[in-house]
Formats: sequence, structure tokens, C-alpha cells
Amino acid sequence: MEDQALVFAVTAPTFQTDVIERSKTVPVLLLFWAEQDSPSAEFKLKLEVLVPRYQGKVLLGLVDVAQDQALAQQLRVQGLPSIRIVQGGQLVDQREGLQTEAALKEMLDRLTASSSDVLRDELANYIANGDYEAALTVLQASITEEPRNQAFRVELADVLILNGDLEDARQVLGGIPEETEYLERPQARLELAEESASLSSIAELREKYAAEPEDLEVRYQLSVRECGEGNYEASLDHAMSILQADREFRDDIGRTTMLRIFSVLGKGSELATRYRRQMFNYMH
Repeated sequence: MEDQALVFAVTAPTFQTDVIERSKTVPVLLLFWAEQDSPSAEFKLKLEVLVPRYQGKVLLGLVDVAQDQALAQQLRVQGLPSIRIVQGGQLVDQREGLQTEAALKEMLDRLTASSSDVLRDELANYIANGDYEAALTVLQASITEEPRNQAFRVELADVLILNGDLEDARQVLGGIPEETEYLERPQARLELAEESASLSSIAELREKYAAEPEDLEVRYQLSVRECGEGNYEASLDHAMSILQADREFRDDIGRTTMLRIFSVLGKGSELATRYRRQMFNYMH
């Protein structure tokens, strides 16, 4: 049975109230369909299952063009099925024809993403290109708009560390509540960055490692240094080698260093998942 709060029929007379007004708080996916058009009818069933999974973060309005063609004409619908996305009282997107489930999920994920999720995706692009100044500009603007959003401050601290502004990052971290999600990432990054700054240069450590590959202290310092340079796989390789060589070396520092790097990489990291699996398999 359709959840009437999330899935509802729309006609031209109800469009303003049920779609435009409601879209000012929750995006509305408007589907134009007809029972006589089998592909669009099947597509409607798919959306009626998919949309409620987003738990009210998006609504589904159904326009049966066989019953009312006025709205389809008004929004220039050319064929079935046809989708219109209304958000903030405005038409923001449209899709014509059948869509794959993956395409629908991508669209709905984007519509229902929180401001923190959207910002995190935008930052990832800047960080991948090493454009930390642009990332900081975006973050400062976001914090101005939402000063109580601690997620933005977590990201600000993280980018400050990447940019080498450790003192500023430390001050930002000092004002973030301990229970804030993802806080362990910049905390671990700052700890490793400060330790890395106290060590020999990465070039010197690489030379020492080439001359003495069995020296676990050199491998540990190189692991920290490589992490500071963003060479996470090399960093994890060194830490894993220490773990395999001697669990007692500096109180199992190979394992604990891997855990710190996992924190820096954050949740969802494929690299962290791969090395976590290696670590687990070795230890068990």
C-alpha cells in the first residue's frame, strides 16, 4: 500500500499546494505515467518502492496523464515515463524515458544528500587536485552560513592540516565537541603531521631504508613521513612490515600506526579496507 505522506497523486488543481509548496521543504519527484502505457506503469511501481526508502527526504508525486493532461502540457512532457524534479518551489531537473535503477539512486542520493555530504564531495575534488586554498574558501563560506554545523569545522581542521596550518587546525579542533562525527580523522592527521615534522626529511629516510631495510625504527619513521606526504599506501606498507616483523617492537607500533592511518583515510576508504583485511588475516 502506498504511503500517502510520501507518494501521492497530483493533478493540475493540486499542483501548487501538493508540489510547489511542499517542495520548499522537501524535494518532489514528479512522475508522468499512464496505466495504458506498460513501461511507465512498471516504472511507477519501481519508484513507489524506491522513494519510501529515503524515509521522507524526497516525495513522489504521480501524474496520470490519461486522467489529466493539463499538467503534462504545462510542463511540456513529450513522452512517458517522464520525470520532473521540483525543489525550493522551482523546477530543477528533468529526465525523459526509462531510467536504470542505478541512475535513479544516483539522482535520489544527490537530492537527499545533507549539506555536509554535498560539501564533502566538493572538497574531495579540491583536495584531489591539491587546491587547499579553494577548499578553505568554500569551508569558510559554509561555516558563515551554518555556524553551528560542526561537520564543517571538522573538514576545516582537516584541510588546514593538509595545507600545513597546524596551529590554526589545533585551535579549530579545540572548539569541536568530542562526540562530533568524523572528528578522529583530523585528530589523527594532526598527530601524525606533528610527529612527521619532527623527523628527518623523507629523502634522508628513504636513503636510510635503502641501506638498512631491516631497521624497524627507520621503517616506522618512514611510515609516518609517507603519511604526512599523502603517500598512504607506502605508509601502510611500512607499518604492515613492522607488524609482521616484530609485534613487540615499540609496543606493537606497526599495528597501532596502521590504525592511525586508517583514521586519517576515513570511513569508506578502499585502501583502508584492503589493508585492514590484510592486518586481520595476519593477526588471526
